[in-house]
Amino acid sequence: MIPNIQNLKFKNSDNFFLIAGPCVVESEQIIMETASVIAGITERLEIPFILKSSFKKGNRSKIDSFIGIGDKKALRILAKAGKELQLPTITDIHETIDADLAAQYVDVLQIPAFLCRQTDLLVAAAKTGKYVNIKKGQFLGPAQMEFAAQKVVDAGNPNVILTERGVTFGYQDLIVDYRSIPIMQQFGYPVVLDCTHSLQRPNQPGGITGGLPELIETIAKAGIAVGVDGLFIETHPDPGKAMSDGANMLPLNQLEGLLSKLLRIRKAVR
Repeated sequence: MIPNIQNLKFKNSDNFFLIAGPCVVESEQIIMETASVIAGITERLEIPFILKSSFKKGNRSKIDSFIGIGDKKALRILAKAGKELQLPTITDIHETIDADLAAQYVDVLQIPAFLCRQTDLLVAAAKTGKYVNIKKGQFLGPAQMEFAAQKVVDAGNPNVILTERGVTFGYQDLIVDYRSIPIMQQFGYPVVLDCTHSLQRPNQPGGITGGLPELIETIAKAGIAVGVDGLFIETHPDPGKAMSDGANMLPLNQLEGLLSKLLRIRKAVR
């Protein structure tokens, strides 16, 4: 059986927890390879780990952008990886109909930043009983996320995670306001810093989102220094060949070195 998400002990762990994996399910091979490597790293470093990948991409700039390999096919691959490697799993949903479908296969449902105010979607996710990770909209301040979380709680589900992923800064850039982390922590939920989507360069002329992956380490170090509960890092064995968001993902072979540095910072600030 896939371990209960409660086993991660978000707030009680001496280390931060990690949400990581490829942006989207491209193939079983990529998911199993990436999950196996991350599981080995996080076991050695004693970092609680949730395997992440989107079963489909609902927010694309162009109609011919890669969306996915098929909803159920992708979800079955995620479920297989979770079961075989004994990992909790997370995927994002975009429509109310996605909630019950995805909940059959994964442990955490993620609400994309653009959809964090969508009441019907939040309530549908809440009613599955799964943990609900709500990404803070690029257009919101941190204080407004209390209302998004409250929608889930009022629907009968107290299992909420909040994720900071940058604020719109002009038309083609994002900036992280690290005040968001302690502000959202005041609401009583674990708070995650998305180290990769925070470095997106959206709305590029070619219709493909750009990024600044060379700054992932910088963003992550600052988040740990501030005291974030968890980190979100999309990673891939070969980002240059990834089907989605390759410009933002961390090469998989750089993950262990980064996490080792972050643990030293975590120890120092604690």
